[in-house]
Amino acid sequence: MISLLLQTTIATDPDDWSIARFSLLRDFLASRRDAEGRPVFAVTARDRDPGPGPDSVISTLDASAFDEMWLFAVDVGHGLTAEDCDGIRRFHERGGGLMLTRDHMDLGSSLCGLEGWLGRAHHFHSRNEEPDQRRRCIDDPFTASILWPNYHSGANGDYQEVRIVAPAHSVLRDPGSPTGWLRYLPAHPHEGAVGAPPGTDARVILEGASRTTGNRFNLAVATASSSGGGPVLAESTFHHFCDFNWDVDQGSPSFVSEAPGDGMSRNPDALRSTRQYVHNVALWLAGALPGAIS
Repeated sequence: MISLLLQTTIATDPDDWSIARFSLLRDFLASRRDAEGRPVFAVTARDRDPGPGPDSVISTLDASAFDEMWLFAVDVGHGLTAEDCDGIRRFHERGGGLMLTRDHMDLGSSLCGLEGWLGRAHHFHSRNEEPDQRRRCIDDPFTASILWPNYHSGANGDYQEVRIVAPAHSVLRDPGSPTGWLRYLPAHPHEGAVGAPPGTDARVILEGASRTTGNRFNLAVATASSSGGGPVLAESTFHHFCDFNWDVDQGSPSFVSEAPGDGMSRNPDALRSTRQYVHNVALWLAGALPGAIS
């Protein structure tokens, strides 16, 4: 069985993007069964410890039994201590798989504390800005308080059609799609920015397109063997995995002001596609081949 950790970078707060708001992801992964009916994943979902200082789990991740960690950087810049970053580095070096995601502007910029390409794959407003200065501008004009990067792929609750970057990565296979490859992911009004740092074996595998400007932007960056470490996926926004973006009836924190859409509920294939992607990612990070889901 694959041991999987779903982890946020904030202490539990019912009016924030705490781990409870990723319950549909948790329950889906926990529901997966192999051909003999045995659970595929043992899922642990938690927020970081309250108070200052290193987190008891993240800072010692390399000594844990986890095969992979999905890190939802939902902090405003101070969600990881130096000890936490060191624990993640050692975990990666011992072969642990990592999915690292954040959101718009500087949300989740604690990821910049990670060594090597792990931190450099994420671009923020004030730290590790996008190398192309032409992209340092507002893409989502509707929420005036949020500055770049803020790529507008659609409303929360809607879906976006994605573009696979050749050569197609195995994590994007979708036997249920007419093309055999991933077609949809949840949309979000202001996604963050990810890129493949020069001089690494990381590469962009998936792109989206802005609903406001038409500009293409990176959705996912992946590597299978970064400097001998475990596989890593850098994602442009945690909203691809959030309850509210899979089903708006699950609700959101009170500070979310944008009107939601209903595309995910109107197109069941969008949610099926998203679940296939999640299933593939969880297997790939553990060194297994992606497969179809029922």
